Amino acid sequence: MRHGFLSKDTGGEAARDTSRGEPAAPRPPLVRALVMVVALAATVLFAVVLAKLTLTPSYASESLTHSNLRPGDSIRNYLDQPAFRDTVKQLGGNIALGVPFGVLLPVAWPRARGLLRVVLLTMAVMVAVELVQGTVVRGRAFDIDDVILNTTGALLGYLLLGRRIGRAVHPPRRRWWRRGTRRESAAAAGPGKA
Repeated sequence: MRHGFLSKDTGGEAARDTSRGEPAAPRPPLVRALVMVVALAATVLFAVVLAKLTLTPSYASESLTHSNLRPGDSIRNYLDQPAFRDTVKQLGGNIALGVPFGVLLPVAWPRARGLLRVVLLTMAVMVAVELVQGTVVRGRAFDIDDVILNTTGALLGYLLLGRRIGRAVHPPRRRWWRRGTRRESAAAAGPGKA
């Protein structure tokens, strides 16, 4: 039975279906540690690239910049550009910039797993980046549409790859509504069967 591309099929009692609330096959600690180290290194590398792309001054566009606090305005402007290549560059670039959040967060930080957590954490980081851009960096401005597009990218990254990798690397979390079920089922099974 396979639960992810990093888990092993060991057979026997240890490899039971997690969808029924039973324990899954244990992950090899060395593989898990290696994947987390690679994810953390990739996160640091991504942070450097993000800073270089978003926090570098753009003196040539200083007179053209303006803040956008109305969702959809910049996206409409991107779509109205005459050159399709520029539209793809602006929209696709902002979406692609968010994808690593959705892939790396569930792997590097187990507590950040979950769709809502990934989205909220990505939004918080991107709002902070946009605020720094708008207040400190010359030739850059705050744009709420960039936050929306980056968060969309993180959502896509999480749904396509991050969720699967996070589940394969980290053991399943016990949900608050299931915490008592293991004890209850062990008590119902009787002594010696738990």
